Amino acid sequence: MKQIGVGVIGTGWCGGIRAETLAKHALVKSLHLAETRAERLEELKSKLRPASATADYRELLKNRDIEAVYISSTPEATHYPIARDALAAGKHVFLEKPIAMTLAEADELIATAKSKNLKFTIGYSQRFNPKYAYVRKCIRDATIGKPVTALVSRHITRMLGTKISGRSKLSPAAMEATHDLDFVFWCLEPAKPVRVYSQQNYGAMRELSGGDVPDQQWLMVTMDNGMSVVVGGGWSLPLGYPNFSTTWIEMIGTEGAVMVDDSHKDVVVNTVAKGMQLPMSTMPGEFVDHTYAGPMAPETVHFLEAVVHDREVMVKPEHARMVMEVYMAADLSAERNEAIALPLKPSLRAVA
Repeated sequence: MKQIGVGVIGTGWCGGIRAETLAKHALVKSLHLAETRAERLEELKSKLRPASATADYRELLKNRDIEAVYISSTPEATHYPIARDALAAGKHVFLEKPIAMTLAEADELIATAKSKNLKFTIGYSQRFNPKYAYVRKCIRDATIGKPVTALVSRHITRMLGTKISGRSKLSPAAMEATHDLDFVFWCLEPAKPVRVYSQQNYGAMRELSGGDVPDQQWLMVTMDNGMSVVVGGGWSLPLGYPNFSTTWIEMIGTEGAVMVDDSHKDVVVNTVAKGMQLPMSTMPGEFVDHTYAGPMAPETVHFLEAVVHDREVMVKPEHARMVMEVYMAADLSAERNEAIALPLKPSLRAVA
């Protein structure tokens, strides 16, 4: 059985999940970690016993035993330079979303990966949620007939919203609705987006963040087959509910409809000390003793197997670039209060 050395760059919430998943997998010959926070690095060294651990990700890229790296670094502006360096070093790359901060950066990464024949994918973990996969199946096998319209509404609590918006200047469309744009476009392939209209709504987050941060962003996207989809993402729900995230999905077709309540009300814990809690309500998921609840562990394994067995990755970087162009257009639309045509003209790319 072939095994490979893998590296994880950035071992916070998501990177920690990926590192723990890889540490247990039979296809991993050696695990290598890069983390700038000394206390976190020491914690994972003790817990996972990696073959190497460093504060400088470049040390991992010099290691010839490492064939693939998972880049889970923050802030998001670090994604492009680290991915650029990793691809240049000949490593297969799994990169958390967003793919980059500009379309030019995304194009460069995609071109480099192709020129070097390297696996390159982006972390749209919700594709590995069985409920989401079932929705796609109902569309692809025509269970609901020809799709007519789609709606996805996602909200997370302001605890997470403050954390996310505080580390970068990216909008709810870029950081939350991006998962659902990816999901809807994945379901509707080969249709492509051609026009975007968006509105942002302000409230609690402006005061909490001390800056110009919207609570919610709605996007209406017109596809080249004439279908329209509505996607909303927000991050200002009260702290108590739903603990982390809640999502509602509607896909309407000519012969039926499929709807998903992903609000995580199925498991409730009520204690004297903390009151009512809804565990297992995070988007990435979490470890529960011997098993894992959520999509991020299977997503991590998918990329590992794609590298080891030379399989196609599920999320093509070109698709992630398309999603990026849509949320960039959405931000422009909200600012200008007008619909934005796709693809973005060079002058609009510069503004975005």
